[in-house]
Amino acid sequence: MDLLDAGLLLAAGLAAGTINAVAGGGSLITFPALIAIGMPPIQANVTNSVSVCPGYLAAVAGSKDDLPDRSRVLPLIPTAALGATAGGLLLLNTSEDAFKIVIPVLVLGATAVLAFQDRLRRLVGHPADLSPRRRTLTLQGMVALGSVYGGYFGAALGVMLVAGLALVLDEKLARVSALKNVISAVVGLTTIVIFSAFGPVDWAAVAIVAPATLVGGYFGARLARQLPPAVLKGVIVAFGTTIGVLLI
Repeated sequence: MDLLDAGLLLAAGLAAGTINAVAGGGSLITFPALIAIGMPPIQANVTNSVSVCPGYLAAVAGSKDDLPDRSRVLPLIPTAALGATAGGLLLLNTSEDAFKIVIPVLVLGATAVLAFQDRLRRLVGHPADLSPRRRTLTLQGMVALGSVYGGYFGAALGVMLVAGLALVLDEKLARVSALKNVISAVVGLTTIVIFSAFGPVDWAAVAIVAPATLVGGYFGARLARQLPPAVLKGVIVAFGTTIGVLLI
């Protein structure tokens, strides 16, 4: 890695940390940047997942004022950890060719869920109309699916989580985004353990990208609190669509 490569990864990390906190999809920048310096796709994905985790932790700190009560957050943490473990192990047993095919489909699918959120709500029922038991089970299911996705592929994890959580939570989007940051952090910490032990992590790249995402994640979370819900949703949909198209 030369100085130009290091500069590219530093800039990508700063931008990705900010975007992940605001909308999700910051790996649209870091994943292609890692590919651009010569990494194969699965190694780039594993390295990216480890690198962006500090940004998730910073985003949690930056959005703590919007978090729901602990009693609502804590039961979701084991689900997120187990889902991320399953996704990470699945990735390590996926071939490069299969990986390239499935990722754009997952990203565009997550974005479509958010874009057509109101129509889907009419099918599954508005969160306020769900019984407490059904709401709890549906929320756990959404977190599990999103965490498996995040363990498998970090890009657009925020898009996937916001899309699912917004279907079952009757909360403003800033609060949904804050909960998304917590789940993303759990997924990130879990993948660090798995990929450090079994994955082809490029630690030199991590040493550059990770601190940059930490800075970007904190300030991005503060920015997200100031955006109107319609703007925040539009940003997330735009990033998700762009990710999917570029990956295709």
